[in-house]
Amino acid sequence: MGTQRNGFCKRESFILSVDVGTTSIRCHVYDKSANIRGSCSSKVSLLYPQPGWVEIDPEELWKGFITVVKGAVQDSGLQMCQMEGLGISTQRATFMTWDRNTGKPFHNFITWQDLRAVELAKSWNGSCTMKTVHGVMKMLHFLTRQKRFLAASLVVFTTQHVSLRLVWALNNIPQLREAVEDGSCYFGTIDTWLLYKLTKGLVHATDYSNASTTAIFDSYQMCWSGFLCSLLSIPLSILPRVQNTSHNFGSCDPSIFGVPIPIMSVMADQQAAMFGECCFDTGDVKITMGTGTFMDINTGNKPHTSVAGLYPLVGWKIGADIVYLAEGNAAGTGAAIKWAQDLELFSDVKETETIATSVEDSDGVYFVPSFSGLQAPLNDPKACASFMGLKPSTTKRHLVRAILESIAFRNKQLFDVMLRETRIPITKIRADGGVCTNDFIMQLTADLLGRKIARPSHFDMSCLGAAFVAGLGTGYWRSQEDLKKLLTTDQHFLPRRSKAEGDKGGQYRAVLQSWERALQRSMHWYSQP
Repeated sequence: MGTQRNGFCKRESFILSVDVGTTSIRCHVYDKSANIRGSCSSKVSLLYPQPGWVEIDPEELWKGFITVVKGAVQDSGLQMCQMEGLGISTQRATFMTWDRNTGKPFHNFITWQDLRAVELAKSWNGSCTMKTVHGVMKMLHFLTRQKRFLAASLVVFTTQHVSLRLVWALNNIPQLREAVEDGSCYFGTIDTWLLYKLTKGLVHATDYSNASTTAIFDSYQMCWSGFLCSLLSIPLSILPRVQNTSHNFGSCDPSIFGVPIPIMSVMADQQAAMFGECCFDTGDVKITMGTGTFMDINTGNKPHTSVAGLYPLVGWKIGADIVYLAEGNAAGTGAAIKWAQDLELFSDVKETETIATSVEDSDGVYFVPSFSGLQAPLNDPKACASFMGLKPSTTKRHLVRAILESIAFRNKQLFDVMLRETRIPITKIRADGGVCTNDFIMQLTADLLGRKIARPSHFDMSCLGAAFVAGLGTGYWRSQEDLKKLLTTDQHFLPRRSKAEGDKGGQYRAVLQSWERALQRSMHWYSQP
């Protein structure tokens, strides 16, 4: 049954939300109760033109975006004219440059996994300039005792951030250099490109959450960093305008979907997941376990300055209110499980929980999940992935258990550094992402943290977060308190305790110490990252 009669749209309205992830694009249509009324997804094709290079074709991404929006509305049985607003969540630190007049890209999207700037990072980190910057920052810290200067004295460039990959593009793509010189170049992360395309070139913008993940944005001053851009010779003229996360960015051109749908939020995916989990209060923690693990804590209205590798991010800016997050990440989560599956340690990921609980322990076997080095608090890009403690009695079941345990152990490490560094009392912990469906990992994490962890009923939290922000902007939902009432929980994992055993996390203390020894043995393995 159609919902449009005599050219008029039915009054009931809905919120559209799209999440552009690393491997897929997903779109959901949400109703007032935050129920999903229609969905559609498509794959993101990654291109590998040279070893270490990881790209996405911008036109293919754009076509995928249009396809999932139309597909989700069709799946819902509703009409485009019933869509009150559009929210967009995107993978972070993936960027492109294009001609501002023609919209023609100068290159493919260079993704956050791309390693083409490895040599550049190495030369910058070892340069006299960086040594001078670090020295000046140490001096400023000594004079002012401001922790942000101490943190700046320890900062090194990595390829995961946009900064040096953009420098590489500026240095190596002649048409891009020419466009910069004649003032016709635009730079943008995925959200900026989508805004440009959806508005037919009228809007060149991003939001604070996306800008803060580029490493060329000053989260203290809330603007592009003139100092960093000057240091790296990145022209400020190519950068998009930074807007609030909840903002009317303009409407989709009617030629695209048939009606002008207002774009009411753009948001970086981890920050969007945090919002989707309703982690609105200082001390709220979200653990997203997907390809990697991202642990975020709401630090309130001040950016947290870290000396252990936690990253200060803008969570969102809505009106005058700014919420900051501190984030730690561990790269080898879902990636480690996928690798084990490819090795045929098991055929279905759902089996891993049963396999792990079929043995009492890992028989002294430890797994170091370091396919992409070790992130905070160890921060060693040269660490190798490894199994240690193998013996003739070791079975596949012990190996699987060791892999799952290592994910929970990394969660414990990140949580401990978060507690130690932020000194913020934890108010609640919520987990999402594909790996959180594994009860063994969830329960062990709760035991090790000694905290209750809530797992939501739905896992597309980035999509939900962008929808929530868009819906608040249109008045579809009235307040953050209203959103909390819509949140559904699948299960609470409580830390297990008993008089006979003491706490389970304590039982694991010796195992954790041995695993940390295995980490130390795996560090500094490669001569280059």
